[in-house]
Amino acid sequence: MTRPVLSRARSFLFVPGHRPERFAKALASGADAVIVDLEDAVPLDAKDAARAALAAAWPDFDAAQRARLLVRVNPAGTPWHEADLAALGDLPGLGALMLPKAETAQQIARAFHTCGVPVLPLIESAEGVGQMDAIARAAGVLRLGLGHIDLQADLGMRCGPDEAELAPIRLAMVVASRRAGLVAPVDGVTTATTDAQVLAQDAQRSRRFGFGAKLCIHPAQVVGVHQALAPTEAECAWAERVLAAEGQARGGAFSVDGKMVDAPVLLLARQILQTSR
Repeated sequence: MTRPVLSRARSFLFVPGHRPERFAKALASGADAVIVDLEDAVPLDAKDAARAALAAAWPDFDAAQRARLLVRVNPAGTPWHEADLAALGDLPGLGALMLPKAETAQQIARAFHTCGVPVLPLIESAEGVGQMDAIARAAGVLRLGLGHIDLQADLGMRCGPDEAELAPIRLAMVVASRRAGLVAPVDGVTTATTDAQVLAQDAQRSRRFGFGAKLCIHPAQVVGVHQALAPTEAECAWAERVLAAEGQARGGAFSVDGKMVDAPVLLLARQILQTSR
């Protein structure tokens, strides 16, 4: 089961599940995907109301909007998890389920088979990191996501502004995704909602590590994420020169801009142009 819209998505914007008046605004924000959150954004005494609000709003979404929507349920083992999964079965056309605190392949497989939609697991704990390869290969996984705020808390980390301490985990997630044949994973949020420079730095780091998307917590972050994750004009121009030269070279290695081009460089050029579209 594939979801092309969510596989290509670069921005995933959260909207609180108990605030249905914000659903349409989130869908109109320019975000590639919208996550209706039943977990962290919803107070404990509003969980049932959030679930009911989503069900009531569902008939108002057209097929294209439904394909862009995910629902972040409450984690396995919490009092709301089973009711969340049951409710998703009544949302025809839903794009995907986001499973927070994912720690076992069995959790993902069960959510997938219960709801019948792809699952985007969030890695947010030491156990999740340890089981990342198995989670990536679980039945129904769409792509992996990083919940680095919760992960830092679970590990007792005190990361600096550049989050260099999380580099091994980010790399491991990209590698696990590639080994499992998944599309590039989704990086965590930037909590500085009004600082465009911090957002750009974070999103550029995501791209350098090989992430294909980023979680957003404010509509104002969407444009910055798209800009940072997209190839630059210079990169696209280089890629076009490489592919043009390939046609003239008729096989084997050749040179562009004074540098050798072989199979891996050709692959990079094609990837750049593919992500620019």
